[in-house]
Parts: sequence; C-alpha cells; structure tokens
Amino acid sequence: MSNVLRFDGVKRSFGRAHTQLHVLKGADFAINSGEIVALVGPSGSGKSTLLQLAGLLEKPDAGEVFVVGEACSKLNDDRRTELRRKHLGFVYQYHHLLPEFSAVENIVIPQIIAGLDKKVANERSLQLLETLGLSDRVTHRPAELSGGEQQRVAIARALANAPSLLLADEPTGNLDPDTAGDVFNILLNLTRQVGLTALIATHNMELASRMDRIVRLEDGHLIEV
Repeated sequence: MSNVLRFDGVKRSFGRAHTQLHVLKGADFAINSGEIVALVGPSGSGKSTLLQLAGLLEKPDAGEVFVVGEACSKLNDDRRTELRRKHLGFVYQYHHLLPEFSAVENIVIPQIIAGLDKKVANERSLQLLETLGLSDRVTHRPAELSGGEQQRVAIARALANAPSLLLADEPTGNLDPDTAGDVFNILLNLTRQVGLTALIATHNMELASRMDRIVRLEDGHLIEV
C-alpha cells in the first residue's frame, strides 16, 4: 500500500534559547492508504502540533513531511494550499462552522472554492447531510443545531472535497459522552465506507481501540501501541 502521509525525522520546537520546548524530536511514522490511525498521548504532548504539520499548516524545523508522496517542507504557500485543498480534510474539537450560513451552505462553500460547479456542490452536500442523518436540518444555521448536529455538519464539510486524508483533532472532545459516541460511530463508519485514510487524535482509548492501529506521542517520538 502507498503512504498517504509520512514523517521522516520530523522535529518541531517552540520558544527561544534556553526555554525551548521540543515537541517533536525526530518523529518517524507513516499511514497507508485506507488506514484509520488513532493518535494518543497526554495533554500537552504535541498531538495538535503534529496534526498541524500533517495538515501543512506549519513547517517542521527539521525532517520531512510527505503528503501523497510529495515532500512538503520546502514548498511555497500556493502549492501547500493546493495540496490542502485537494488532499486534506480537517475536523476539529469545535466545529468552526460559519454562523451566518446554513448547514448545506457550510458544506457547499469549500467545494465552490475548490472549483466545483455550484449545482453539483449543492447536490453532493445534500447527499452528505442525508448520509449523516441531517436531511431535515439542511437550512438550519449552526446556532439552531445541537452540538452533535454541528459536528456532523463539520464532518460533512471535511469530506465534501473527497480528500485523500482526514485529520481530526479530538473530534468528539467537546460533546457529552452519549453524543460523542454517536458522532464517532458516524465518523468511523463513513470513513470506512468511502475507504478514506484518517489520523484521529483522541484521549478516549475505547474509541482509539476501534481504529486500525494506535500510535502514541510520547517525549517527542511516535510509538506504535
């Protein structure tokens, strides 16, 4: 299987001089096409930083990040943006939906930005909302949706452009346990259904155990669990 994401000796630090925090100390790992991988580790271990690097939102201090086989650390901003738009989908702990737009509009917008015809984008958005059980909420704005519904819209938005890799940072961490379980089931089932590759950061080991494998971020290194 081909690597969708690969880290080769990735290092990332923050701070200055003697106060530097070394978050990644030469991290190596890879995710193959179709795998769903859990990223675990204590708070402050650097899971969000790792996802930012994987999502081409930050650059490593050393080492290389490969996305769909392309080395990315020296790419210019335009090429990095193009790769994000074409190959990456993001789900965060908080939904970050645009409050002035409806559920369906929140999913249509990134598709139009990517160059898709508005009618086609609208049809795909409605199909995603139906798959996620939100057919009766398409015209509702985020403030009119429950927390679980908002996160399901965020998942649909992340999948709208059919990414090669889904990156999720504690996607159910802002929800109550029952709702979190429901939303995670939807995310996992839909990801498997479409054969999507995913890296999902979570504190919940029960959820992590349901993925294909688990990697732990510990002392700046990634360890297979």
